Amino acid sequence: MSTDTTSAVESPAVPAGDDPLWWRTAVVYEVYPRSFADGDGDGIGDLPGLIGRLDHLVELGVDALWIAPWYPSPMKDGGYDVSDYRAIDPVFGTLADADELVAQAHRRGLRIIIDLVANHTSDQHALFQAALAAGPGSPERERYFFRDGRGPNGDEPPNDWISAFGGRAWTRLTGPDGRPEQWYLHLFAPEQPDLNWEHPDVVALFNEVLRFWFDRGVDGIRVDAASAMAKTPGLPDAGHAPGALFDSANWTDNPHWDVDDLHTILRRWRAIGDSYDPPRVFVTEAVVNGPERLSRYVRPDEMHTTFNFGYMKVGWDADGIRGIVDATRSALAGTGAPATWVLSSHDETRHVTRFGRTDTRTAVMGFDTGSGVDVDLGRRRARAAALLTLALPGSAYLYQGEELGLEEVDDLPDELLQDPTWERSGRTVRGRDGCRVPLPWSGEAPPFGFGPVSSRPWLPQPTRWSAFTAERQAQDAASTLSLYRSALRLRHSEAGLRGEDFAWVSGAPAAVVAFRRGTGAGQVQSWTNFGAESVALPDGALVLLDSTRGGSAGGPAVVGPDTTVWWRAVASV
Repeated sequence: MSTDTTSAVESPAVPAGDDPLWWRTAVVYEVYPRSFADGDGDGIGDLPGLIGRLDHLVELGVDALWIAPWYPSPMKDGGYDVSDYRAIDPVFGTLADADELVAQAHRRGLRIIIDLVANHTSDQHALFQAALAAGPGSPERERYFFRDGRGPNGDEPPNDWISAFGGRAWTRLTGPDGRPEQWYLHLFAPEQPDLNWEHPDVVALFNEVLRFWFDRGVDGIRVDAASAMAKTPGLPDAGHAPGALFDSANWTDNPHWDVDDLHTILRRWRAIGDSYDPPRVFVTEAVVNGPERLSRYVRPDEMHTTFNFGYMKVGWDADGIRGIVDATRSALAGTGAPATWVLSSHDETRHVTRFGRTDTRTAVMGFDTGSGVDVDLGRRRARAAALLTLALPGSAYLYQGEELGLEEVDDLPDELLQDPTWERSGRTVRGRDGCRVPLPWSGEAPPFGFGPVSSRPWLPQPTRWSAFTAERQAQDAASTLSLYRSALRLRHSEAGLRGEDFAWVSGAPAAVVAFRRGTGAGQVQSWTNFGAESVALPDGALVLLDSTRGGSAGGPAVVGPDTTVWWRAVASV
């Protein structure tokens, strides 16, 4: 297995007018392929379906796609249990389909980021199957974490580590003779055994995996669960109390999360990405304790950007938004990396639903179920939050369907739930299936154009989504889709929104999050009203966009409750 990282490789295809710094301000759209578009009528989204809907993303105005795992997988965790890193799962298509997707996206000026799940493999991966067959003490088992149990008969796990999906992070094997055997580590589901990143075979495997996809023209990698990849030598106890929940956003000095040794892995990968022309881009998923720890992932020789989960967690709260924006910008100031802003993903409760609750905050990984949702309020706030987010400096990530104003589907039948948290929690936590329901594209009844009329989507769509199809919203200037299109068009055309200049507006009411972008005639201000009373904009304000309307607005210069307005001075026009 080659580990050389020095040779430069020219991409077979890059978007027209390629800018090597595109990632600093990009709006990236997450595609969860099972739920985006079904091209063959089997009820599951696939790559041909995605290719057929690329023009929707061009018209929306995004810069890149992040595609959730498309690799062969037993699908015990929605594709994040990978059995082969250099192939496409047949349910999604073929390598030829992936190549065609990259080519078609590049022709449209869109870049492609793919997920890389490197903390763990599927238990069906050839390396893990070889480890099982080889038995205790074998070299094959050193690629993972196999350990003898504690106690007189080894009946207790090797340590007190816990799983992100609930319960302990160890599963005990049974030998061919039926006797209990060693335990193996899995920080997620039992079907996702953790790799040992101290082993040279693991290092070499993923060096090759990166090159495999970069050579095919992929523009970047999103590193899943980056904070989990290194473990403290000796695997000491973490001090978790009985029944403790996975809470990495508040952990310090944890032996199985955010261990400093993982940065060696990230530096090695950055060198590989930099050997390409143009250089490939990395973004990490790192749920850690605060912006300062997060900033370590984007030091100049590590990743380009990293997800900012703190922004998602604060909820609909003016002081919270101001605090996390300041903390994020301060922590990143010494790295040179831009901030990222995200409201929803395949792991989180859709923010339309979150913002309609009494408590609008979220627990990362979508384990907050809540109650008493005012969907109309949530949708109004979600529109305002979208404009606020898209006006901030840096890059932004959108999750498929948020441009349609979709809410969480929280009434899926129990028997259809597939998220591993459902079973791991003793059927007390419904998990993330509610944000993964297939998209409504057109028509008056399911499958809403997701696939052929005769097909049945893998998760049922609510009939109420007939009012939220992309087709219907494209014809409505006041729709959420029209609002997103207008916002993204202005984000690209307004000079003030394209740069990195940012300052809070002094003298704005306490209930208003108000900031300016740009200077002089190009200055644009964003005002979001978190209060209960309307707030007047300064005299001479020209309203560019109002979140309560689709498209430009020239009406009264006020910001209503739960509303964001983008404006600039009339004199600057």
